[in-house]
Amino acid sequence: MNDSTNSTEQTPDLKSFDHIIINANLATFSAQYGFDIYNNNQNNDQNQSVPYGQLENAAVGIKDSKIAWIGKYEQIKPHLTYYKNAQIKDVDGNWITSGLIDCHTHIVYAGNRSNEFEARLHGASYQDIAAQGGGIVSTVSATREASFEALFTQSEKRLLALIKEGVTSVEIKSGYGLDLETERKMLKVARALGEKHGIHISTTYLAAHALPPEYKDNADAYIEQVCQWLPILHSEGLVDAVDGFCENIAFTAEQIKRVFDVARSLDLPVKLHAEQLSNMGASALVTEYQGLSSDHLEHLSEDDIKKMAESNTVAVLLPGAFYTLRDTKLPPIETLRKHKVPMAVSTDCNPGTSPLTSLLLAMNMGCTLFYLTPEEVLAGATVHAAQALGLAKKGKIEVGCDADLALWDITRPADLAYQMGLNPIKGIMIQGQWRTSAE
Repeated sequence: MNDSTNSTEQTPDLKSFDHIIINANLATFSAQYGFDIYNNNQNNDQNQSVPYGQLENAAVGIKDSKIAWIGKYEQIKPHLTYYKNAQIKDVDGNWITSGLIDCHTHIVYAGNRSNEFEARLHGASYQDIAAQGGGIVSTVSATREASFEALFTQSEKRLLALIKEGVTSVEIKSGYGLDLETERKMLKVARALGEKHGIHISTTYLAAHALPPEYKDNADAYIEQVCQWLPILHSEGLVDAVDGFCENIAFTAEQIKRVFDVARSLDLPVKLHAEQLSNMGASALVTEYQGLSSDHLEHLSEDDIKKMAESNTVAVLLPGAFYTLRDTKLPPIETLRKHKVPMAVSTDCNPGTSPLTSLLLAMNMGCTLFYLTPEEVLAGATVHAAQALGLAKKGKIEVGCDADLALWDITRPADLAYQMGLNPIKGIMIQGQWRTSAE
């Protein structure tokens, strides 16, 4: 591997960076440095992948909030005299990844559903709870009643827990409003959280999440409202993508298709909660719209996996929900590998089925429950998570990408999935600026 990839064009700039990171070990997850989860990397001279796309004893130059140069420490060492001490970060051989990305969350909500947790422990199923007025509808009532300020305060605690573990980008869905006013409130809270804490928030419109009480037994009429609200909220700058829940306790593929048609007319990307409880062909629907991701996927078929591979749709795996629901139907990991579908891993943070605010623990669960490798889950929380959100400049350490980085006190990258409960974060860089993870 050429240690000075891209260095020829970058050499004249070695004296002009805003920040320099030295003595770093990098898990780049970049194909330029040999990363290929399926060992088929044509960019590597030996046609062999390099685990994590790792570079050791490396240095990184940051300029204008972007990664401007990557090379060996020895290359930048003669130029360090041109920089102030405050511009140089010596990380003493610690590891750096891109900032982690939680690509599927419902962290904006009000209320508490620990009673359902207890009910499930006594034998109630997810479907039983929903049929008795619990589940999503229970959270809808609490979220509708909450003020903007109360909703922000409750949700901020969950976001801060993620940031403290090196997360620098988060997707936040609506879907606990199920009316125009509350869906708007949720999306505005999501935007406000990102602005206050200076991290990237991708907002997803999920009004097609459940049937609200006022539309009981009239799902088609409700979907018509969902389709009418979407252009309104998009015109207000509140929607980055569109999601739905296609399942036997939610909406049919035909109903979701109506929502996706509106999304397409607005040039909005789509994704879908699919194949969690049954196989309704929802992932195939996503691929028809060249969707960003299909999420959950315990009941995914091989035919639909082939379609996902063809459309480059990411499989988002949510082990927290699998764990909480004590599910026994594993996602088809080997078949996803066989067809080289990129796999992301996320917390699915939500009040009912995955009250999880640790992406590191979700990665561990991905290994222990789904038999993913440490490299797969870390890729799933970085480069593949970025792809699941359509963020081409995030999720990897590569020249031209956003300078969103996480610094870890670990011996090797696998430690991030191996350890449970010990947070090894030492700091994060967001848009080229260092901060402590607690900020």
